[in-house]
Amino acid sequence: MNVWIAIGLTVVGCYAVKLAGLLVPAGALERPVVRRLAALLPVALLAALTAQQTFSTGQALVVDARAAGLAAAGLALLLRAPFLVVVAAAVVVTAGVRALGG
Repeated sequence: MNVWIAIGLTVVGCYAVKLAGLLVPAGALERPVVRRLAALLPVALLAALTAQQTFSTGQALVVDARAAGLAAAGLALLLRAPFLVVVAAAVVVTAGVRALGG
């Protein structure tokens, strides 16, 4: 029964957040600061998620093959490679480091 209560509270919470977003006046969204924040916030959140997924395992901070794959992806991005090449470089380098025992 506790699971259904949690699901119900989550549904109500999600609906409330969506409703709050719809109730924001259009003038507030047109401000330059809000526009700049809206443009930069997804990039910052994605960078934080990438760092957390790359350098942590549970509660421990680790540097393993994932870090090498991230470095390869970063290098491919610096060289302006297409997205699929960036992903392929990260996968190949990560798999290679793991195969070599890292």
